[in-house]
This record gives sequence, structure tokens and C-alpha cells, in this order.
Amino acid sequence: MADSSQPTLQQQLSAEAIGTFVLVFFGCGSIVFAHEADAQTTIATIGLTFGLAVGVMAYAFGRVSGAHFNPAVSVGAAVGGRMSWARAGWYLLAQVGGAVLAALTLFLLLHGFDGFDSERNMGQNFFGDQGSGYAWWAAFVLEALLTAVFVGVILAVTDERNEHPALAPLTIGLTLAAIHFVAIPATGTSVNPARSIGPALFAGPDAIIQLWLFILAPALGATIAGAGYSLLFGRVGDPVPGSGVVLRRPRTAAQVPGYAAPDQYQQQWNQESPSAYVAPIVQDGWQWDPIGQQWHPVGQTPEQWRVQQAAEQAAQDESDDGGTRIRPPAE
Repeated sequence: MADSSQPTLQQQLSAEAIGTFVLVFFGCGSIVFAHEADAQTTIATIGLTFGLAVGVMAYAFGRVSGAHFNPAVSVGAAVGGRMSWARAGWYLLAQVGGAVLAALTLFLLLHGFDGFDSERNMGQNFFGDQGSGYAWWAAFVLEALLTAVFVGVILAVTDERNEHPALAPLTIGLTLAAIHFVAIPATGTSVNPARSIGPALFAGPDAIIQLWLFILAPALGATIAGAGYSLLFGRVGDPVPGSGVVLRRPRTAAQVPGYAAPDQYQQQWNQESPSAYVAPIVQDGWQWDPIGQQWHPVGQTPEQWRVQQAAEQAAQDESDDGGTRIRPPAE
């Protein structure tokens, strides 16, 4: 019978979709409903809503899926060796699906206001003329930097060596809130491609055209965080198979003569990998034959030595008493 304490992939993907739905619905909802109702809202209100949403969902579903709710977090985990790229791909699909469903729900509900304009008010991210006039290159650097900080904090507080894992969701939520305090005036704050994709699909062509920045910048920041955390602070155990970044195929030991073989083991290395040695191994008048895997006297070929051994063995077999003799018995 399967262990019910271990969540299945379907359960993990459901948790990711639900968590991302709540994050986008509540976070973007705090922007769009207040705007349509001409209600007072502040950067602090919006930032805390995003932070509370992700923190609560992390407490709810952290044990199931790890509570990523963000493709950038999944990319950082895969780069850092904590999850396979295959699983990260499934997570990404669930996260984007949850975000799109949340944006669709907002889109339908906002039609309850007269004169609702989705191109003007869907909580989409922006730069340049579509927002505060913030330059695209500055927006890219800002989003990449803040994503690296966010993913780095997540990797740190979820590290198995962390002595206070119960505080991880709170720390993550407060970090996301602080990030929103900084970036809302410039880009609306993404650090999460799913959060950007969902609203943009219902906000018209201009929002879709600008999506590239809010996908690539968080991806870059997540990659930097995933690789940097492992390099700076190490990891517990071996990387998950199928994770990490491989820039080229590693060379085998046979392709790198003597690689990683300490001096005291060099002779054994050469014996076990004949293609790697560059000079005959000679010791006390004997030479090693890597093909035949035996020693033979220096000056003789392996074949000559085998013939000599066979002749000596035949002479021993012909002795009268079966013993080993140096010379024939006297008559």
C-alpha cells in the first residue's frame, strides 16, 4: 500500500496551482478593486497583501509541494540541485495555470463595475510608457536583482540546516512584502513570471508585448540565486538527479590521464585504465603488462614470458614425485 504521508505529483501540482491562484487573486485584487471603487490604497497595503497571501499559502501547502507558487523559485531550486528540471517544468505549468485562472476570475468579477477597462486596470506589470516611464534596462536589472534576493532568502530559510524551519513562511512573506515596497512605483513588482503572465493575458496587447522582461529578468535572478547559494554555502547531500546546470559534457577519467589520482595511487590508476598511462610501469626488474594484467621480466615481451612459464610448468609436471626440481634426478 502506498505511503499516504508522501504527496503524489498530482497533489503537489494542485497545491502549486491553488497557492498561485490565491497569490494572484488577492495580490492583484488588492490593486484593481480599490482602483475601480476609488478607494484609498497604498504601497504598503498592496505589498502586505502579496506577502500575507504567499505566507499563508506557504503554511498551508509547504508540506505538500514546498510552496513555490512562482516559476522563478522552481528554477532556483532546480539550478541549486534541490529538484529535477522535469519536476520544475510540471510546477511551472501548474503555477501559470493557477495565475491565469486567478486573472480570469478577476476579469469576470471586475465587470461588475460600470466602465471597467481591463487594459488600464488588471494589476499588470509595466515599464516605460506603459507605467511610470521607468527605462526597460533599469526595470530588467531591478527585477533580476529583487528576484535573486527573494529566491536566495527562500533557499536559505528552507535549507535543512536551518534551525527554525517553522519561521520560513513568515520570513518569505515579509521578504515579498518588502520587495513590493521597493518596486511597485517602478514596475508594479513581478519577481514572479506567473504573476505577470496571468493579468497580462487580459490586459491587452501592450501588456503582452512587455511580458518578455517579466519572464527573463526573474529567470536570470533565480539562476544567479540558485547557483550562488550552492557555491557560497554548499548543500546538504548530493544534488537531486536531473538538476543543476551542465554547460558541457564532463570528460571521463580515460580522457584525462591521471586526473584526480594521487601519487600513491598512480600505479593502480594506470593499471586499471590502460589507455591513461604514458610510460611503462617498472619495479624491481619487472614490467607491468596492462593488457595481460600481469608482471613480466624487463627485457622480455609478455609472450616470451608466458612461453617460459609454460615450459617451466611442463618440466614440473614431468617430475617423478610431482615435486618442484631444479635439475633432473641423477641416474
